[in-house]
Parts: sequence; structure tokens; C-alpha cells
Amino acid sequence: MDKNEVVAGLAGDLYAAEAAVDEAIVKATTLVQAMIAARTELSVAATVGAGAQAKAMESLAALGQAREAVTAAHTEMAKDHRRMGWGVYAAGPVNKPPEDGRPIEVRDHLRVA
Repeated sequence: MDKNEVVAGLAGDLYAAEAAVDEAIVKATTLVQAMIAARTELSVAATVGAGAQAKAMESLAALGQAREAVTAAHTEMAKDHRRMGWGVYAAGPVNKPPEDGRPIEVRDHLRVA
């Protein structure tokens, strides 16, 4: 494989990992919501299932930390890519925030720079 194929494969794996963590967060959030809805529907006390719900919420917090870690890895990989003189590789979402933390401005048209 040439350099571009390796970089493209790695970028694809990175975006897949980010998407998997996001999907896990969605599913864990849905679980907590379903637990609360089920308890309400069954008219049981808030103390019923409180331990399980607390553990589900702990898993959600851990997934938040996992998301921070995978996005930090993304940032470090991008820095390494540029340090090696390989320029910018864009394979994922286009509307990424600038590295200085400023919010992005989304436009519906292209401009000539």
C-alpha cells in the first residue's frame, strides 16, 4: 500500500471509532430514558431500580470520557500528520471546528479564497 492508502484506512478507522462511541452514547441515553419511562409506566417508587439506573448513568459518563479521548486522539493524529509534512487529510465531516476553539460558521455555498 502507498502512503495515501494507509492514511485513508487509518482515517476511516478513526471516523468509525468516533461514530461508534457516539452511537453507544445514544444507546446508553435511550436505556436510561427507557428505565425511567418503565418505572413511571409501572407506577413504582423511584427507589426501585435506582441502583441499576445509577450504573447506567455511570456508563454514560464513561462513554463521555471515551468520546473525549477518541477526539483527543484525532487531534493528536492530525498534528502528527502535519508534522510529517503530509499536509491536511480530509476524509470525514467537513464542518470541523478550528483548532483554536472558535465556533465554525456553516455556509450553504462555496467561495473562492
